[in-house]
Amino acid sequence: MLDRRSVLAAAGTALAAPRIGQAADATGITATEIRIGNTAPYSGPASAYGTIARCEAAYFKMVNEQGGIAGRKINFITYDDGYSPPKTVEQVRRLVEQDKVACLFQNIGTAANSAIVRYANQRKVPHLFIGSGADKWGNYQDTPWTIGWQPSYRTEAQIYTKHMLEQAPKARMALLYQNDDFGKDYVTGVRDILKDRFEAMVTTASFEVTDPTIDSQVLSLQATGAEVLLTAATPKSAAQAIRKVYDIGWKPALHFLTNVSISAGAVMIPAGGEKGTGIITSAYLKDPTDPTWRDDAGMQDWRAFMQRHYPEGDLTDAGNVFGHGIAATMVQTLRQCGRDLTRERLMQEAAHLKALDLAVLLPGIRVDTSPTNYHPIRQMQLARWTGTTWKRFGQVIEGATVS
Repeated sequence: MLDRRSVLAAAGTALAAPRIGQAADATGITATEIRIGNTAPYSGPASAYGTIARCEAAYFKMVNEQGGIAGRKINFITYDDGYSPPKTVEQVRRLVEQDKVACLFQNIGTAANSAIVRYANQRKVPHLFIGSGADKWGNYQDTPWTIGWQPSYRTEAQIYTKHMLEQAPKARMALLYQNDDFGKDYVTGVRDILKDRFEAMVTTASFEVTDPTIDSQVLSLQATGAEVLLTAATPKSAAQAIRKVYDIGWKPALHFLTNVSISAGAVMIPAGGEKGTGIITSAYLKDPTDPTWRDDAGMQDWRAFMQRHYPEGDLTDAGNVFGHGIAATMVQTLRQCGRDLTRERLMQEAAHLKALDLAVLLPGIRVDTSPTNYHPIRQMQLARWTGTTWKRFGQVIEGATVS
């Protein structure tokens, strides 16, 4: 179990809205260093996500080896929170009050970030590019020091529901979701599209992230006769759902799976590659198992990075692609700050990322932010599991959250 990892590296991230005053806050920033704080589930029910933070640490170390950014190197301090919100609160207070970090970066988990968002905003600590696609991280009015990174879960659910209506307009949906803000965003997204048809067309079943299995929920949903299944679960429960659906002989015409649980190495293969054949998801990152990217320059750079800086990392785990992309976004934000680095400046530059093209993003997808857009990535493309990899289909889709 990892409690603390401290890696020197240089990078940064920020948001918009806050103004630089005469007494700008440079906590955690010196002439040669910037301290960045992170929490991740190295242990617990979502420990599959631990590799993301390990990959980020490796990325920052690489940047340091290349000379850092504007003369500074990053001291990346990361603690295990076990995917437990009370532990997240404890560790974040430690990062802010004892380690004196300049910012929080990529804290993982919707519930974890929900537990610290008010604290970060009250203390005006940049809470950057967090590891959750909850739609609320785009609320720049209420939480101006917090910004997400990945596409909104709510928008993702809207896209799945639209596809269902195109392919099977009279079908009934079974919605299996984690009972927290992460899972509930999928319920909201489906309701956005179906509106007053929701109650007649959808049956829901929730589970707690600490539940040992989701077998009973899958069985109850199968009993409804639903022709479509949407699974909104983190990796452990997602793999369980895939296996259970297959083992009981349930063959929904469409099975949608949240894009936070589509790693071939962490979810699909452990669940049994053939058991998930036909599952549909939405992607915005290049899949490391997709032969399409064998000669792609961006993924060649990623593989070279992994080989040199994170050789113990799994080359089939999409979490390592995610970690690379989000760390690169942080570094770009720091570069835009230059030497004028404060907490306020970090926030401003995080909200002024323009058409940022990352090596690991799908073609046509960019990172874009503004003072009124705290959803950096809004585009996705549908993909279907073949039994060994994800195969994309259709066009890149830009979602717009229904207000």
